[in-house]
Formats: sequence, C-alpha cells, structure tokens
Amino acid sequence: MSSLAAADFNALILEQIRAMPRGGGYATSSPASANLRAAVRFAPGEPLRVEAAGATPSYCSGATYLVLLKTVAALERAGKIHLPPEASRELLVRGQPDGTGVWGRWNANGPGAARLFHELGLGRNFDRYEEARPGDFMKIFWTTEVGARERGHLVIYLGRRTVNGEERVRFWSSNQPDGYGEKEVPRSRIAHALFSRLEHPQAFAAAPSLPKTDPYLASLLKVRSSIAEARVRSGIPATPPARP
Repeated sequence: MSSLAAADFNALILEQIRAMPRGGGYATSSPASANLRAAVRFAPGEPLRVEAAGATPSYCSGATYLVLLKTVAALERAGKIHLPPEASRELLVRGQPDGTGVWGRWNANGPGAARLFHELGLGRNFDRYEEARPGDFMKIFWTTEVGARERGHLVIYLGRRTVNGEERVRFWSSNQPDGYGEKEVPRSRIAHALFSRLEHPQAFAAAPSLPKTDPYLASLLKVRSSIAEARVRSGIPATPPARP
C-alpha cells in the first residue's frame, strides 16, 4: 500500500474544501440533518459516495464531516487506503445521538472530533496555534464552557494573519448565516481551541470495534465539563506549570 505524509493529507483536505458548495445557508434543523444523511452513500465494493451539493442548509459538524469523508473516499479511489465494507458503513450518518458511533462522536459537544481521533488513532491532537497547519480540524470554544453550556464551532483551520496589530484566525466551515465558506475572526474571540491532524486515515478500518457509545461525549449534552478534561480525553499531554 502506498503511503502519504501527514502534510499531504492536509493538502488533500484543502483540495476537498475547494470542491465543496458555497453558501446554502446555515441551519441545525431536521431538514438539514436529513439532507446530510442523504449526501453520504455506500455500496459494497466501492468507496463512500459524498454528494455535498444536496447537503444544504448545513451546520459546522456536518460540513467538516463531509470534508473528512470526501478525503477518505479520495484516498480509497487512489488506492492509498482500503476500508472493509463494515468500516465504511460505520461512517454513514444515520442520526446517531451524540457520543454514539462515528458520526455521533464527531457531532458531540466538547472535544467530539478530537476524541474520535484519539480513540481510533487517526492522528494527533494538540492545542498550540504554533503547531497548526492549514487543513487541520479545529474545535473552537467561544467561551470557557465545555459541555452543556458551551458555545462552540467545528472548523478546518486555514491560518492566521495580523491586521492592524490584531491577530486573526482564518477557517472554513458552515458559518452563520451564509453556510459553507471561509471566515476570519480575531484570535481574542476564541477562548480555547483543539486541533486534530489527520495522519493515519487507514485507522478508520477499526471503526466497527469502537464501543457503541462514548459515555463522556454522550453526557456533554447535560453535563458541564472543562477544557482540562477535554484535553485529557483527547490525549493531549498536560501543560507543564508556568515557572515562577
């Protein structure tokens, strides 16, 4: 089997973004979720089919999940990875509740995507902007709340720049109110961020072996957590205490 460097996976993710629809509106409604389910199809013996054009209106976790699956499908078509049929079925969106299955983990509050990366060994998670590269998945926490009271956004990181002395963060996702597209915000608006880098996409082959539900992620609909717990659950090493 051929292999690719992690940097190439990031480049492939950015390529999938360029092929995504633009706009389409933002909504977390039942019709939006139904359209997301219909956008991902699987037939035995073939890579996943991702038809994102019909997945509108959209929301952030769905938009980033489509890009993730488009990347996996592109790697399969190129012969870089091979997923058994039972693994591909696990990637389908079936309306799984938060914390259940692959989609339910990705769609959960808190570090859903990072937790999935950690559980399957898809790649490393980290929280330092200095390590981030365009094409990394990024969970933004707009406040210090994690879990039941959080305000978050799941995006794909595009970089940083300084404008008039203010550092700004660029990303792609489904953003309010327009839907699919790029956005830029002052870094000062972001309370915390977790980054996930796709390094081992073949690890999706182990998706059927995941426990049906992650109790931690499932609890975050009703339970308040913390960024410290989110980091631990994502396999991010503890930050050493500052020197006096």
